[in-house]
Order: sequence, then C-alpha cells, then structure tokens
Amino acid sequence: MTAPRDCLAQVFAQYPFEAVAGHDVWITTRDGRRILDCYGGHAVAALGYGHPRWVEALERQARSLSFQTNAVPLAVRERAARRLVSFSGLPLDTVFFVNSGAEANENALRLACVQTGRSEVLALEHGWHGRTAAAGAVTWGAKAKWYGFPRPPFDVRFISRSDPAAAAEITERTAAVIVEPVQGLAGAYPVPTPLLSALRQRCTNQGALLIFDEVQCGVGRTGQPFAAHRSGVVPDMLTTAKALGAGFPVAALLLARPIADQLKLEQLGTTFGGGPLACALVETVIDVIESERLLDNVAHVSRRIVETCQVGPVVGVQGEGFLLGLRLTRPARDVQRELLEQGIFAGGAADPNILRLLPAYTFGEAHAALLARALSELAP
Repeated sequence: MTAPRDCLAQVFAQYPFEAVAGHDVWITTRDGRRILDCYGGHAVAALGYGHPRWVEALERQARSLSFQTNAVPLAVRERAARRLVSFSGLPLDTVFFVNSGAEANENALRLACVQTGRSEVLALEHGWHGRTAAAGAVTWGAKAKWYGFPRPPFDVRFISRSDPAAAAEITERTAAVIVEPVQGLAGAYPVPTPLLSALRQRCTNQGALLIFDEVQCGVGRTGQPFAAHRSGVVPDMLTTAKALGAGFPVAALLLARPIADQLKLEQLGTTFGGGPLACALVETVIDVIESERLLDNVAHVSRRIVETCQVGPVVGVQGEGFLLGLRLTRPARDVQRELLEQGIFAGGAADPNILRLLPAYTFGEAHAALLARALSELAP
C-alpha cells in the first residue's frame, strides 16, 4: 500500500521542524522542543503567540459579527481606519483595507497609473513587493526567476537603491516610484535618507507619485510607527500588512488627501478586505503596541542586539528596530542551521551572507542575551 499523497502544493522549502504551538516568543515543536523565534513568521507575529488581548478581541468579534460586505457600513471598520491613521502620525488620512501586502501594492500601483495617466513605474534595485502581476513586475529579479506573466502591466525600470542621483530617472512618463524604506528580503537594508528625499522632490516636480511599501517594515517594526518617520519623507501612498494583524490576514493602503479626493465609486474593490475580524484585530494590535509601550521595547532591545550580537560569525548589523540583518563571515544557511540546533530560529535573506531577525515586539533583553550567547559559541 502506497503512502498517502501530500495534498499541499510543493512550492515551499521546509524547515526541519513542525510547529504545534506557540507562546509569546517561543515555538513548541511536534517532538517537544522549545525554540526561540527570532523570525516571527516573516515579520507577521508582532505580538508573539497567544497574546491574551489578541485572542480576546478575535473571540469577541467572532461572537458578535464574523463577516459582512464592504457595501454595509461597519463601526469596527471605521474605528480601525481612524486608529491606523492616528497611529501613523503621517498626513495620510484615508485607508483602504485589503488582505495582503501584494494586494495593497497592486492597488497603489493601479491608482498611480489611473490618476497620472502614465505608463511607467520605477522601483529600486533589490526591492521586493509581491507575487501578483503589478507587484511582481516591480520586484527585483522576479522576471528571471518566477514572474511567469507574458508581459508586465506597465513599463518598469529599476534604479539604484543608494545613489540620490538616481532620482533624475523620474520623468514626465513616470506614474510612480515604489520603495521599501527599509528593504526586508534584501537583508534589512535601510535606503539612505538622501535618496528618499531626492525621490520625493523629483516626484513632486515631475507630477509622479511616491509609494512607500511598508508591508514588512511598517506598524512599529523599526521602533517607530512607520519607517517613513526615520527619514522625514512623506509618500503619497503607503502600503502595510504583516504586523498589522499580528497573525490575522489584513493589509492597508493609506492615501494622501489629493489621491483620496480623486477616488470614484467602484474604482477599488475587495471581498474579504476590511472584514470585521480583521478590523477588530487592527484596533487591538495598535492598542497593545501603544499601551504596552512596545515601540520603546523594540528600540531598546534592538540597540542591545547591535551591541552584543557582533560575535562569532557576525561582523556587522544593519537595519532598524526589529528588522535587522546580521552580516556574516560565512553562508547564512549554515549559521541558521547551527542556531536552530541550539533552539533559535532566525531567517535568511536574498543576500546569502545576511541572517535576518524579525522577532515579536515583546522580544526582550533576556531573549537577546540568549541569541548573543548562541552566536558567540559558533565558529567565526
């Protein structure tokens, strides 16, 4: 008798453990091990696992109203939008809720093309924006590796991620420039402020729109509400997801007023985006971040990681807050495996010599000390 076939599409390489439970920053595996999670499920588990207020909010909303169409007004949706705008501290006062970061980017790019009437989008080298048609088209390396569509929905050009002179590439044909202010998959690379400022100025002068993709680096990940705060550069649109629901699928597109004022009925749409469960958790996640002063914890513990974790094979640290890249003397996959053998789970990056850290915002000094000790015991 043959073994039963695995019904899951085999498109993900698998880590050598099965998670069966989680509590705060710890994962319990099928074989009973306890693993310190420094990766947070691709930066999603911002409150760790099983945070009581997150669980209570989900249960309370599920008992009240689990779903309703966007054609029906919902107070919880309105509250979530107001809370997100207030939390952002940015002059982006209109929210469109969707399901994923790629979907948020897809809508931002479409609005840019519609509202400018232009057919070109610029993106930064090494950036990652999603696997859908438009988001994938502006993702570095996608065309060669996995894009699959016969053609992109607009003309795409990639520009330097470090040189402010690259802003001169923006012309009267450019609908938008899309940027991760801190590039995630690229290895927690902070895009230099002079470049962001130059892009902002040139977009304004040329009538192009500036989109910040904060799917990974937003909602407190850098120790500030959004990474836009680190540069003081304000985009026309900002997308975010991952930490926004802290484990529940939800994303948002934040719009500046001039963009929002041009929206027409039925120009955007979504079935599940803005559902009551997602919106209840957006409210709760922001409330927990603020009331438990988690941004302060992210900033403080991040500094401790930088101070203490440049040991063993680590020769440098880049990034912001809890989006950090440890630069290594040897391949990250080897260091990742050796850490996992010590009960610590970290992530890889597109750069083969960068190990990425994306822990929950509740990750504390004691956890950072465990990581530092484990790294110090590895061969340089």
